[in-house]
Amino acid sequence: MSKFLLLGTSGCHLCEQAEEILSEFDLSLEIIDIAEQEHWQTRYALRIPVLIHAHTQQDLGWPFDVDAVQDFIKTTDQTYR
Repeated sequence: MSKFLLLGTSGCHLCEQAEEILSEFDLSLEIIDIAEQEHWQTRYALRIPVLIHAHTQQDLGWPFDVDAVQDFIKTTDQTYR
């Protein structure tokens, strides 16, 4: 199973919505607060929430829905194989 990262920050209502969408999937998901990671804060602060495939580093920025996440998972898993 591929590992995914969800970049966000505390108090972000969009990040909470993203977590709710992602809860529909059986993912290996690590939630990362970008406030604690300077390199991700610089790169993603204006784009959060962002879903990242841990191995390929491909990302899916907000807004996304269940269908977009499903397509992203398929695409990144095919790339990773």
